[in-house]
Amino acid sequence: MSGRVEDMAAQVANKDGFIAALDQSGGSTPKALKLYGVSEDAWSNEDEMFDLIHAMRARIITSPAFTGDKVMGAILFEQTMDRSVEGVPTAQYLWEKRGVVPFLKVDQGLADAADGVKLMKPIAGLDELLKRAVAKGVFGTKMRSVVDAANATGIKAIVDQQFKVGKQILSHGLVPILEPEVTISISDKAEAEEMLLAEIKKHLDEVPAGKKIMLKLSLPTKPNLYKPLIDDPRVMRVVALSGGYTRDEANAKLAQNAGMIASFSRALTEGLSADQSDAEFNATLAATIDSIFQASRADKAAA
Repeated sequence: MSGRVEDMAAQVANKDGFIAALDQSGGSTPKALKLYGVSEDAWSNEDEMFDLIHAMRARIITSPAFTGDKVMGAILFEQTMDRSVEGVPTAQYLWEKRGVVPFLKVDQGLADAADGVKLMKPIAGLDELLKRAVAKGVFGTKMRSVVDAANATGIKAIVDQQFKVGKQILSHGLVPILEPEVTISISDKAEAEEMLLAEIKKHLDEVPAGKKIMLKLSLPTKPNLYKPLIDDPRVMRVVALSGGYTRDEANAKLAQNAGMIASFSRALTEGLSADQSDAEFNATLAATIDSIFQASRADKAAA
């Protein structure tokens, strides 16, 4: 392991902070831009749309508050990884200029629902993408699938798939964030989470010796449900997705879960707008980053 990767691993495993999710892709980009105050009539093709979302992400990344002091890592969309910020490749800029560990979203969306879940679509060209990510200085990856019901067959299939692809990612020297998201609005969310926990615990024996994974999970109905995963030596970190909660709701729920840190997307960009002055934008983002950081602190359970 190179010194650079060792430094990143130490930060991811031990540092207070949270992971910023800047990985909206084709399907979710129009919504992200609309929330940012950029309507669909602002672009005429996909390239222009991605130019606009990259400008938004670059504005966030270059903001004075966006540093490794509180933002421990950031998850990038493939196109963001392939672009530059202030003339420097994005992943390199994040680590060298901001002290933020870069991760890459690698899934290509969700398959049709079956057995109460949506598995990931097969990830075409994954090995080549992982090689490019390593060459660009990326530390880890993230991939999302969705649980919509407490269905044992479906939840087993989701965890089987996440760990299978996770092992492929580990073989490239990258740390995978497995993300089997439980939809926050389902009536049997608590039951689904208990089933998911049991299934993940069964699969941890599959993690190769000397390797570690990460997990990105919905904020649980029962506080500290995922503490056994947080405490497992094969798990580098357990992070929480906001899942549609407002930032205040997500922060309040996160603060009830010792050892769990945030990896928020919509909750991170809430309140940011394209028409804000730099001073307004930076002040809003700084306040947001601080609130999410406080909810992610290691000592929050005692606070």
